[in-house]
Amino acid sequence: MSTVTSVEDFSALIAGFAATLAGRPLDDTLAAELNRDHPAGSATFEAIFKACQAGVAAGWMCQHEGGGIRYGRVIKPSPATHGYSVDVVEMADVVGPHHSHPNGEIDLVMPLQGDARFDGQPAGWKVYGPGSAHKPTVTGGRALVLYLLPEGAIQFTRA
Repeated sequence: MSTVTSVEDFSALIAGFAATLAGRPLDDTLAAELNRDHPAGSATFEAIFKACQAGVAAGWMCQHEGGGIRYGRVIKPSPATHGYSVDVVEMADVVGPHHSHPNGEIDLVMPLQGDARFDGQPAGWKVYGPGSAHKPTVTGGRALVLYLLPEGAIQFTRA
């Protein structure tokens, strides 16, 4: 895969991947398939990971900061991404704000330092079904986490 140097390049990379998710239920079966077919070290995982690292370094990704978390919405939901938005966060040994996922959430966990885990998940994919909620937590180091949100739906709550 070619080098990702812009939001447009990143959008094209994600659009190709999102096509494989179109119409799929967000559940444990999808998580198992993603971890089997696109595990840490695979071409897909590495392309997205390198693109995220490049985006953060260039300043067009994770451009906001609050509560010890760098974050930002990189892609708004659109037909090109099959209705998924993309947010990327950088977290290190921190608990983020509680939120719910009306339509579910697909997460790609990309450790940067240590044995970083996101909600207990090491490098790889974690899927939350529709109506789920959590306080996103990174333990054991520092990680980038990419969130694919159907229709961009997320609700921050006070749990």
